[in-house]
Amino acid sequence: MICRIAIFASGSGSNAENIVKFFENDSFFSFPVIISNKADAFVHQRALKMGIPSVTFNKEEFIDGSQILELLHSYKIDAIVLAGFLLKVPDSIISNYPDQIINIHPALLPKFGGKGMYGDHVHRAVAAAGETETGITIHYVNENYDEGNIIFQASCKIDLTDTPESIANKVHQLEYEHFPKIIQSLWKNKKE
Repeated sequence: MICRIAIFASGSGSNAENIVKFFENDSFFSFPVIISNKADAFVHQRALKMGIPSVTFNKEEFIDGSQILELLHSYKIDAIVLAGFLLKVPDSIISNYPDQIINIHPALLPKFGGKGMYGDHVHRAVAAAGETETGITIHYVNENYDEGNIIFQASCKIDLTDTPESIANKVHQLEYEHFPKIIQSLWKNKKE
């Protein structure tokens, strides 16, 4: 039995590449397709380098969801991982993959979540609020931004000298360390 996972990404794709590389020698997991909402996102270059097909759908196609569902079904996708994906996942996809879509958020939810809170916006808000720690939250995706049930959180300290950029670096390290392991434990347990 193979667990086929589609990765959704909007940006550079560093998390997507990290995930795929983590599972290189694990025949249980397969990443047959990467889906983006941006044709010029660097994730497409990473996908090409890794030999994974990547497809772009525009915002209207995401809102509708039917073409994306067709593609997911054609690849026999079991689960979806959002790795720096900025659009809201439509209800049609959520209902077809109940508790099979997860996201990683670069803060400790419920703080610094919701529409417009992504990437550097989050790190600037964390720094401006004078927080003493931040981290990552891996959670299930539901119909609201960043409100699905939390699966896992990891934190790191923020020093007085930290800038939004240095906070981002700390958070990226947590993402790279934990996201693939959570994917592995989550779906290996579900399939066994």
